[in-house]
Amino acid sequence: MLLDSECCSFNIINLILIMRLHGFGIKLFSLLGSIAVLSGLSPTAAQDLEPRAYTNIPVGINFLVAGYAYSSGGVLFDPAVPLENAHIKIHGSVFAYARSIKVGQMSGKVDMILPYAWLSGTADFQGEQASREVSGLGDARVRMSVNFLGAPALPLSGFKDYKQDLVVGASLQIYLPVGQYDPDRLVNIGTNRFSFKPELGLSKTMGHIQLELTAGATFYTVNNDFFQGKTMSQDFIGSLQGHVNYTFKRGIWAAIDGTYYWGGSTTIDGVEGNNLQKNTRLGCTLALPVSLHQSLKLYFSTGVSTRTGSDFDMIGVVWQYRWGGGIPKGKKP
Repeated sequence: MLLDSECCSFNIINLILIMRLHGFGIKLFSLLGSIAVLSGLSPTAAQDLEPRAYTNIPVGINFLVAGYAYSSGGVLFDPAVPLENAHIKIHGSVFAYARSIKVGQMSGKVDMILPYAWLSGTADFQGEQASREVSGLGDARVRMSVNFLGAPALPLSGFKDYKQDLVVGASLQIYLPVGQYDPDRLVNIGTNRFSFKPELGLSKTMGHIQLELTAGATFYTVNNDFFQGKTMSQDFIGSLQGHVNYTFKRGIWAAIDGTYYWGGSTTIDGVEGNNLQKNTRLGCTLALPVSLHQSLKLYFSTGVSTRTGSDFDMIGVVWQYRWGGGIPKGKKP
C-alpha cells in the first residue's frame, strides 16, 4: 500500500498562494497522492492491496518512497513452503522510486522497489517445531504500467481541464531473486526464483467516489535449489482486487480494499502437494497530504478466510516525496 509530498516547513500561506495560482490545488493534492507502490510491503505478489493503481497523474513527476510495515501470524514470503502452525513476526521496510511517463499518447508509470525485512518466529515442519530469526533484503521488484483508455498523457498544466471518468490500464511486475536465501532453511526472505505478474485494471470515478477492479496472475519459475537441494515448481496464483475510494477535502482520501487469490499448488521433486490456495484479505488505506511535495499513507489488512497459505495481519505507514513535472517548488517561511 505507497507514494505522496515536500517539507513540513511549507506553511499554509504558501499552500493558499499555490492554490490561487493554479486554481486546482485541492485536485492536485489528490492526483499526486494517488500513485501506488504498496506492493513492496506485502510478502507475496498475490496478496497485494493497492488502491488507486490505475489513476491518471501528470507525466514527468518523480516519486521517492520509504515505508515500514509490521506483520504477524502465518506470514511467509514464499507461500509454497510446507509449514504448519506458523507464528511469525516481520518488521519490513521498503524503498522505492517511481516516475510517471508518456507512452505514445497514453500515460504510464515505472517503479522500482527494494524491501528489507527482519523475521522471527516458529512453525511446525513434519510434526516438529522449529524457530527462525533472519534479516536481509527481499526480492526486488520492477513494474511498468500503462493506462490505454481514459487517461491521456498530460502535463501538470493540462489537468486543470481534465476530468477522470473510466480508466482502463495494464501492468507487468517482475520479481528479481536478489533477496536473502539459504537452501538449508525453509523460511527465508528471498524466494530464489523469478516471478512475473501481468495485471489488468479499471477504475470508475463518480464525484468523490472512485471504484476499482483489477485482475492479475503471478507466474513462477522453477526453484532448482529448494530446501536441501530439492526442485520445486508452483502453479500460477490468480488474484482479484477491489477498492472503494473516497476523496475528502484538502486532498485527503480513504479506501476500503479487498483481494481474493487462488491457485499456487506446488510440486517438489515430482510429488504434487495438496496445498491449493483460496484466500481472502480485507484492508483499509488513509492518505494524508503533508505539503505539495510530501504525504503519508496509513494502512491495515487482515486475512478473512484462508484455505492454505499465509494468514496474517499487517499494519504500516508510507512516506512519499515527489518532485519535477512542473510541481511548484516550496518556499521556506
